Amino acid sequence: MSTVLNDLVPHQGLPKARNRLLSHSCVAKLVSPARNVNAYIENAPKEIRPKLREMRTAIREAAPDPIETISYGMPFYSFKGETGFQARLCYFGFLKEKIVFYTRPAFLQEHMDEVEPYLSTKSALHFPLDRPIPVRLIKKLVRSGIRKHEAGKD
Repeated sequence: MSTVLNDLVPHQGLPKARNRLLSHSCVAKLVSPARNVNAYIENAPKEIRPKLREMRTAIREAAPDPIETISYGMPFYSFKGETGFQARLCYFGFLKEKIVFYTRPAFLQEHMDEVEPYLSTKSALHFPLDRPIPVRLIKKLVRSGIRKHEAGKD
């Protein structure tokens, strides 16, 4: 079960280049940014909500006890009790016509054959709205990231 930090708000006031995820996401167009993952999903267009719930469930089932919050305007999962870059597990969200999943490149490397059809940058996977979310792949990536992190290979 994940820890939910309801009172955290998205990073605001960051330089434009560092805040590009928020500026490109549909969340940037919302009147009031989500304060937690439940609000993020409820603020999403109705037809996208089931896919966002599916992503959230896959991550939470694969990760034993992540910290769940909002960062860069999107749902964010980190390793409990850790801070900084090394604490990052993954993000997910939605853009105009796709669901996005962000994780560290080291977590994707061993699964390159499977992620290649979805890869858009070295750390981002894009899933079209008209196709099923590859839940098994998401769980595999999250578990692999946890294993690498625990082994100090991230």
